[in-house]
Amino acid sequence: MAIAFGVDVGGTTIKIGCFDGETLRDKWEIPTVTDNDGAAVLPDIAAAVKGYLEAHGIAPSTVRGIGIGVPGAVLEGGIVNRCINLGWGVVPVADELSALTGFPVRVANDANAAALGELWQGGGRGLKNIVMITLGTGIGGGVVIDGRILPGAFGAAGEVGHFLVNPHETETCGCGKKGCLEQYGSATGVVRLAGRYLASHEEDTVLRSADPLTAKAVFDAAKAGDKAALAIVDQVGRYLGMGLSYISCVVDPEAFVIGGGVSRAGTILLDTVAAYYRKSAFHASRETRFLMAELGNDAGMYGAVRMVLAE
Repeated sequence: MAIAFGVDVGGTTIKIGCFDGETLRDKWEIPTVTDNDGAAVLPDIAAAVKGYLEAHGIAPSTVRGIGIGVPGAVLEGGIVNRCINLGWGVVPVADELSALTGFPVRVANDANAAALGELWQGGGRGLKNIVMITLGTGIGGGVVIDGRILPGAFGAAGEVGHFLVNPHETETCGCGKKGCLEQYGSATGVVRLAGRYLASHEEDTVLRSADPLTAKAVFDAAKAGDKAALAIVDQVGRYLGMGLSYISCVVDPEAFVIGGGVSRAGTILLDTVAAYYRKSAFHASRETRFLMAELGNDAGMYGAVRMVLAE
């Protein structure tokens, strides 16, 4: 038995998985307590891991370690440089969690951990170089090169949602800039584009009666042939395809693995993005594959454990 734990820390819940080698043995969640600048987060994780070992009669000597993904930039040595959602400043997560548990700890940004998980046992199985794009409320990303996470010098590699794709944008992104990819390709971005389109066009469309107007409503209408919805999806695909072509010029991945809630739109989204990507991409990278993520919300746990097992 070679036990390892994968932890994915979110702003509301902390997902914990116990793996026996490469197999997910069990998973559960605990609440993320952000009071007092998130002081309880690591002790709560340590208590959950110890409690699981005791409840299942697992000897601590069989534990390989703990991998943890966090929503922030991660520097060398497992030091986290700010997690706004948790209230953290600069926190030596690897050292602190190791001191609390007695186990080796590996730390990565949560999106990077998810990308590694998808490479290992998800949509990117069998590949070595991928970029994962998560299209949710915002846009996250993770880069894996030669089977290893590329964190960057300041822990910010993979922040693909904040490429500038529209220098004429007047509204401000959550990051403080204007014209970021996240403002067009995320779930909230799709709704923004839809609202703008409906305000500037008079044609009949089922989207005018959508309550609430959501990204899902836009894609469902597009699949049914609604012309306005198809025009909005075309805009979304153009921005995403452009943004991904920038990435390919830098890291030249074998595939883009697309996950997150917006990815549930399926082929209508991927086909549109891929078409615009191939118009924008450097000729040598035009055949990059577009794949769907497969692990869902478990991807971060898988990637976190993979860091431990790869040691």
